Amino acid sequence: MTVMPHVPHIMVVDDHQQIRDSLSRFLEKNGLRVTSAKDAHDMEIKLAAGNFDLIVLDVMMPGEDGLSVCKRMAASSDIPIILLTALSEDTDRIVGLELGADDYLPKPFNPRELLARIKAVLRRAEKTEVFTGALVGKVLRFAHLTLHADRQVLVDENGTETPLTPSDFKLLAAMLERPGVVLSRDQLLDLSQGTSTGPLDRRVDNQISRLRRKIETDILRPKIIKTIRSGGYCFSADVEVAE
Repeated sequence: MTVMPHVPHIMVVDDHQQIRDSLSRFLEKNGLRVTSAKDAHDMEIKLAAGNFDLIVLDVMMPGEDGLSVCKRMAASSDIPIILLTALSEDTDRIVGLELGADDYLPKPFNPRELLARIKAVLRRAEKTEVFTGALVGKVLRFAHLTLHADRQVLVDENGTETPLTPSDFKLLAAMLERPGVVLSRDQLLDLSQGTSTGPLDRRVDNQISRLRRKIETDILRPKIIKTIRSGGYCFSADVEVAE
């Protein structure tokens, strides 16, 4: 039986129909599958009905804007996001990256540049799949928690389960394999996502904050993931493999 190659499925979210239509035609002509949405509500309906590899998201939209969507998606999903921003809005770009966007492109843009950025982000996303292979089949205990790696679920001492998003799991896996080691933001991003940070990049800090909410008993005084001044972060709990 012939196995058909995977064709990346892209969601284009923009309130301008002309941009949606022309961009969809261009991306499809270059070998991608495309579904378009006119706003955040339309996007949610279509996300629920399909599997998507990347979202191209306009910042300025009626109703819920792109930055709000980006923040919400980053907390619950691992789908990469490329933001389309107004040319003069540097603040939107900086905030978007801090909220978890993977890249941005100012309007007006060359569709070929967007295509190149889509391919680059998809390559990084594929690369991250190899980073958690060492934990396959393992159950790890640390502090008051047990991690079931195959299910990507944390279980506390009362038996309460907390599911991890793929990005949470990859970051936690990188730290669990290196307990007691101070890891810089660059190292953590490279280990968990296969990419590097920029001077205004706060992806790791935002991910650490989300992860702390799931593993720390007091997020204001974290004891498991400690912040090291001018260094980065350190996983300070002992880790053991369950028999």
